[in-house]
Amino acid sequence: MRKLLVVDCCIRKEESRTKKILERFLSAAPSDCEVERLVLTEENLAPLVGDFFEQRQRLLETGDFSHPRFRYAKQFANADLVVIAAPFWDLAFPALLKLYIEQVSLDGITFGANETGLVGLCRGTDLVFLTARGGFYTDDPMEMGSRYLDALHTFFGFDRYHCVAADGMDVAGFDGKASLEEACKKAEALAASL
Repeated sequence: MRKLLVVDCCIRKEESRTKKILERFLSAAPSDCEVERLVLTEENLAPLVGDFFEQRQRLLETGDFSHPRFRYAKQFANADLVVIAAPFWDLAFPALLKLYIEQVSLDGITFGANETGLVGLCRGTDLVFLTARGGFYTDDPMEMGSRYLDALHTFFGFDRYHCVAADGMDVAGFDGKASLEEACKKAEALAASL
């Protein structure tokens, strides 16, 4: 069985339009995938500051990856497929997702370095980002969330990056429901193809 890690950052939970896309993706996920869902709003994520940061640095210096605080990075690195679902906020995504990314970005677990530069250590083949946006940002250079995750897929060593977005959800006169349904169908097709 392949491990499919779902990183759910749908802040509005069941009311989230992004969550609707995620659920449609999961409804079409390949049968050889074991789904593990991590709901970030239920996790106790903290920023890397003060003693919390210093503890991490000491553990990294000793190479002791057995500490429980590295569980997110290990889970991420060992997944065959990773799906991140987060709404479009402030030109990117909620800060909660960035806190999670700080937890998984660990030298020696998800990436490393050698004489030629950085190398990704994750075993996953595909990193998928699902999102709903109030405006039209698919080709807008101001959109930073998908661009950031696209860069991270290379940094972590994934083979492919995919983004499925419902754009224009809050634009007056635009059919947001149709945009959401189109994104849901794209998510289903992508899931079935992985």
